[in-house]
Amino acid sequence: MDLISILLLAVGLAMDAFSVSITRGLTLKCNIKYALVIAIFFGGFQALMPVLGWYSGMQLQSVISAVAPWIAFILLGAIGIKMIYESFSLEEDVCKVFSLKELLFLSIATSIDAFAVGVTFAILNTPIITPIIIIGLVTFILSFIGVYIGKNVGHLFENKIEIMGGLILIVLGFKILLENVL
Repeated sequence: MDLISILLLAVGLAMDAFSVSITRGLTLKCNIKYALVIAIFFGGFQALMPVLGWYSGMQLQSVISAVAPWIAFILLGAIGIKMIYESFSLEEDVCKVFSLKELLFLSIATSIDAFAVGVTFAILNTPIITPIIIIGLVTFILSFIGVYIGKNVGHLFENKIEIMGGLILIVLGFKILLENVL
């Protein structure tokens, strides 16, 4: 997988964390320390989950290598569709601050899709170091910025961010399928 694809993938994966960060910015009087804590948790988990997925995928690689592009397409497409679907959810979170427990839960919840991407990396024999660094840094940066965007102009974006992230993942799934099947 080339660097541009990994960067786009990182942006797509970071959209859940970015959206939650914007929501936090909307609902709290944030400071730089709190924005950093959110960014560290979200970026850290977003980098950790692909490693766990990659390790799991490596264990299964010999069994599924023939259908790997289709699996990557299905996983990325399903994640993208899920993100788009969730963007239309009417559920609103009005919590003022995260407890450590809530922050851990949200960090895991926003990075579950990164686990599936890690499996995809293993299936496609993609080395994991560069992607996890990029995914973690992109998520860190977007989460940090998201808190401040939410504080200042978050009401303008609403659900559009998750829709964009979902579309990016679907397009990458198609790209992988086309590159490996044709």
